[in-house]
Order: sequence, then structure tokens, then C-alpha cells
Amino acid sequence: MPATSILARLRRRDPGDAVLRRAARLTLVASVVFYVCRYGAGSSTLATYGLFGTIAAGAFAQLPGPAPQRARILVTALPAVWVLIAAGTLLAGSTWSAAGGMLVIGFVVAFAGVGNPRLVGLASAFQLFYILASFPPYEPGTLPERLGGVTFAIVLLAATEVLLWPDPVPVTYRQRLTAAADGVAAFLDVAAQRLTDPHAAPAGRDPRRERAYELVAAAELGRNPPEWAPSAAGVQDRALRICAAALREALAEADRLATDAPPEPLGDLAAAGLLRSCADTTRAAGRTLTSGAPQVGLDDLDAAIERAETAYHAGTGDGHDPPDVPRLCRDATALALADHTRAFAVGVRVATGSRPGTEDARTGLFEYARHGPWRLYWWQFRSHLAPRSAHLHSSLRVAVALAIARVAAGLLHLNHGFWVLLATLTVLRTSAADTRTALRPAVLGTIAGAVVSGALMLVIDKPIVYAIVLPLTLMLAFGVGQLLGPVWQQALFTVLLTVVFAQLNPEGWRLAETRLIDVLLGAVIGVLAGVAMWPSGASHDLRHNATCYLAASADAVEQTVQAILGGGAPPERAFDRVRRRMALVASSYGQYHAERHHPHRQQVNWDAVLSAGHHVLPGAESLLRRNPPGCLAGWPAAAAVLTDSTARLRSAYDDVAREVAHDRAAGPRPDPTGCAEDLVRIRPLLGEKDSRSVRHLVEVDRWLTGLANSVGRIHPPGDSEPGDRRGVR
Repeated sequence: MPATSILARLRRRDPGDAVLRRAARLTLVASVVFYVCRYGAGSSTLATYGLFGTIAAGAFAQLPGPAPQRARILVTALPAVWVLIAAGTLLAGSTWSAAGGMLVIGFVVAFAGVGNPRLVGLASAFQLFYILASFPPYEPGTLPERLGGVTFAIVLLAATEVLLWPDPVPVTYRQRLTAAADGVAAFLDVAAQRLTDPHAAPAGRDPRRERAYELVAAAELGRNPPEWAPSAAGVQDRALRICAAALREALAEADRLATDAPPEPLGDLAAAGLLRSCADTTRAAGRTLTSGAPQVGLDDLDAAIERAETAYHAGTGDGHDPPDVPRLCRDATALALADHTRAFAVGVRVATGSRPGTEDARTGLFEYARHGPWRLYWWQFRSHLAPRSAHLHSSLRVAVALAIARVAAGLLHLNHGFWVLLATLTVLRTSAADTRTALRPAVLGTIAGAVVSGALMLVIDKPIVYAIVLPLTLMLAFGVGQLLGPVWQQALFTVLLTVVFAQLNPEGWRLAETRLIDVLLGAVIGVLAGVAMWPSGASHDLRHNATCYLAASADAVEQTVQAILGGGAPPERAFDRVRRRMALVASSYGQYHAERHHPHRQQVNWDAVLSAGHHVLPGAESLLRRNPPGCLAGWPAAAAVLTDSTARLRSAYDDVAREVAHDRAAGPRPDPTGCAEDLVRIRPLLGEKDSRSVRHLVEVDRWLTGLANSVGRIHPPGDSEPGDRRGVR
């Protein structure tokens, strides 16, 4: 019965057998490497570095992608592994030099994830390579054996990733983006149909609308594993992020068009034709992300935009008749939607390896694609070298804790001092609460494992027995232990280490005692570092960065409106500040998701808060492309209305920022109103100027209304209706 219960529990926790397949590959490679090096070559050094190289690269490294990609990453990382082992070997002669190297290397390895967060999966493995080599005995002459053992292990592990029991490939981010593009395109078809024939389209909630919001939400970075999300500083990842934002904005605009559909059919409406062209372009561009089809052309979309712009002036009246306000709103919204669709299509081109044309890189949206990867990475690093960077804090915490652990192990002359650093690395988390949570299973599991190991060493003192049971303990530690929980995993890992060192350097039952002491010391150092250095984790940084992000977004809005009114040049510096704040808040948000939070404490609805800022930058750049600076200069009445609207919007941003700063969820706000209703306040002004000026006024006011609606959609998580996806826009 207990065996049956355990098997059922394992099946529930690993339905696809992914963990067991990975553990089987790791067991096979580690066993072959250890047996060949220890008993075939007769070298303890080869065996030690081969086995721990397998464990570090196979168990501690979290690699993204399908099996061939993971194998390629392992082989590509070999030069970095050699450098780390060589550095550790050369610095092992002195405790202080080894600790200094640990401080520098620990920080560099952890902070490297800023440029590409998917490298975070390699950080623990890289640190383990240096840790193992930086302990006595100081034997630089054994460096070839150390490098040979690790190389043998990693190459064999890479081969088994591809050849043995490959894991099923999960849904990639590009596939999610393709599905989101199909969903948005389907809803664009619905919006176009409702403009020309509102009675043919279903009233109320359309299932295609709900489906589109679900698919776009699934492409949010925070809802994808860090190793799969396009969060790197490179050109293609940046393009994919722009694609996701463009789809989100296009869906929001389409929703407004569907909401403001006319009560009666309008026949030949340019906005409807533009929506159909946007749907076709979105669908075709999305499929090129995964199908390898030729790049989507933009000629049809550009022609539809030109036709819609020509028809746009007809809705402004002739100066005697009142303007057609609903049509003005629909046409302006359709043109804004077309801008987002075009940005999505160009982003797909860049993400699939093409360079943007002169027209596409004219603004800052795709200017980055003209720079090399090193400059892009440098910009990313520079943005995180800030006092409020959660990634900087996490990197410093890890580096300092490991350096202290290395000093303690050296001064106490511990025979297996690397176990101290391994325990510190295992316990230490990004917040004090998570560190304390990790402490209990680490200590309990080590005690249980030490008791079992000590008993085994007292009863069995023949190395051949431990050689026979090595594959079993490997499978238990990295397969069964991972599925049963952290206490089991730590206990079985302790037994595994006993089995290994009973063959490398037999010490009897005292080996278990040494393991327990080392783990307790490392756990204490990890807890002290977690409590002393930024104990609140990412939550405090996230609140501060989000507050600054909202303030920078509000500044960008004010300066954009002032530029259009003739009060200044395009606010490029304000846009740059928003981009820098966006990088910081995205890093804090990603780390925040990985931390534990009080289950009964009301949390800020971060998705809604951050989306209020995400609307600003692409919308402002799109607005300035269609409405150049100074286009509304010399119209005092329009300036007064827009300045008042901007001031009220700035006040709304400030209110949200204050609530976020005090860790309170934003309170309920009124539901957004339709576009035509919001234009009522500028209706008296629409007959004062020529049609082009009226068009500029309508577009600016429509943009401000959209931003106000995005702020208005912020409310506590529990207040939204089931199935309501407005909070993700």
C-alpha cells in the first residue's frame, strides 16, 4: 500500500514523465562518466569533476528550448566552464584569494542574466564549477584532468539530450504569439462586420472577443516561464516584445470600435475596409513566426491606410454642417489600430531576421535594430546599474553570501567546504521569507539523510557496494526526490553524496557528520544574508520602480501633448526615461512573480497597473507619426481643452502611483465610456478650424481618452467579472 501510494503520487506530479526522463538521462550519464573515470582511468580527479559536471549541468542548469537547443547551449557554454574551473584552481591556494574570486565571479555570473534572463538557468551551474575548483587541495597540475572530466561529462550529456528519451517540445512563445495574432485577426473581422452590418454580428459578449483576450493574455511575459519569455536585450527578443504590445493595443482599439458600432449599416465605410486589411495582415504576419513562410507584404495595408486617411476628412464637415462625431471617432480609432497592426507586422519581420526599412526605423520603435548586439546588451546592463534594480540586489546578495561562506569554510579548515557554499546557494532566495521557507526542508532533509548515511557507513564499509548502488541513488535523488518534495530531495541528495565519497575518499560514518555540519553552517550564512540584504525581495523595488514608471509615463504624456500644441520638440528624452523605467519594472515584476506572498493579504493588481504605463509609449510614438509637433499651434480653445484633459489624466496617474507606493490595491473606478461619448466636450470646437486641424484634435483627444480608460480599468483582482479581460489591455 505505501509503495502504491507513492507511485500514484509520482504519476500525479509528473504526468508526462518529464522529470523521470530527465533523471534517467542524468543517471545514465553520471554513472558512465563516474565508472569510466574512477575505475577505468583510475583517477579520482577525473571522476569528481566528471560527476559534479554532470550534476551541475544536468540538474542545476535550467535550459530553455527543445533538446537540440539545450544540447547546443551546453556545448557552447564549455569555454566559460573551462575559464571558471581554471580561475578556481589558480585561486584555491589562499582562502582570501578564493573568496575574492567568489565575490567577483558570483556577481558577474548572476548579473549576466540582465542581458539575457534565460542565462539565469545557467547561473547556479556556473557558480558550482568555480566553487568546486576553488577548494583545496591546491593542485594546478591537475587542471587538465579537471577540464577533461567536465568536458567528457558535458559532451556526453549534450548527446543524450538529443538521442535518449527526448522531452516533448512545449508551446513556444512564438507559437503563443501566432495564436494571439489569429485570435486578434478573428475579432478584427467581427469588428469590421459590426461596422457595416451590426445586425449580423452578435450583440453583447462575442466568444471571439473573449478568445482573443485569452490568447493575448497568454502571450504576456509574466505568464510565460523566464527561460521561454523573450526578455533578452537582443534584437529578436525586443521585436517579439513589441509584437506582443502591438497586438494588445490593436485588440483594445478593436474593442472600442466594436463597442461604438453604429446602430444601422453604413454601407461603404473606409474604416471597415481598413479593419479587414488589418485582420489579413495580422493573421499572415503571425503565421510567419512559426511556419517559415515568406515575409508578409505591407503594400495592401499601406494602401488601405491611405484610402482611410483620404476618407477621414469627409467626416469633419464643410465648416457649415456639424461634423459627424461618431464617424470621426471610428475613423481615428481605425487608423490608430492600423498603426499598431503595421508595428506588429514590422516587428515580426525583425523577429524573423529581417532589418527594418528606412520608413520603419524612422521613430524610436525599431531604431534599436540598427545597433549591434553588444551595444544593446550594454544599454540593458546600464539600465540595471541602478540603486533600485531588483536584479542588482539579487546578484550582490548571492555574491556576498557565497564569499562569506567561502571565508568561513577556509578559516574553519573544513574538509568538504564546498558543501557549505552549496547549502548557501540552495537556501538563499530573493526575499527573507522565501529564504526562511527554504531553510526548513534543507535542514530536515539533511538531518534525515545524514542519519541514513551514517547508518549505512557503519554497516557497510566496502566501496564495491556503493559502486553498485550509485545509479539507484542518482535516480532517487534527481527523480523521485524532486517529485516528492524538497525534504525528500535534500535527504536523498545527502545519501547520494555519501555513496559517491565512499568511493572517492572513504571516511566512514564521520562523512555524514561532516555533511550535516557543513549544511547547517551554509544554511545559517544563507539565512543571515537573506535577512540582512534587501530582505523584502522584489516587492519593495517593484513598488518604487512602478511608481517611478507611472510618473515617467505621465511626464511623457504631458510633453507629447505640449509638443503637438507647439510648446516643444518631440519628447525623446522623456521616452528614453520611460524605456529605462520599463526595463527596471519588468525585472522587478519577473522576480516578484517567483517569490512567495501572504495568501490573505490583498495584493496590488500589477498586471493592470503596469498596463496603464504600457499604453503610453507605443501610443505616443504612433500619435506623433500622424500628428506632427505644432500641428495644433494657434488654436487656444483646443489647447485649453487638451491641457485640462492632460492635467486630469496626470492626476489619475499620481493617484495610482500613491496607492502602489503604499502597497494598496487601486480602488474601483468608473467603467470606460465609448469614444463618441468622450468627444462631446470637444464637439463645440470641431467647426472652428479646417478639416486637418479637426482631425488632429480628435486623434489627440481620443488618445488621452484611451489612456484614461486604461487607468480606469485598474481595480482589485477580485472585483472583475469572470471572463472580463479588460484588465490585461
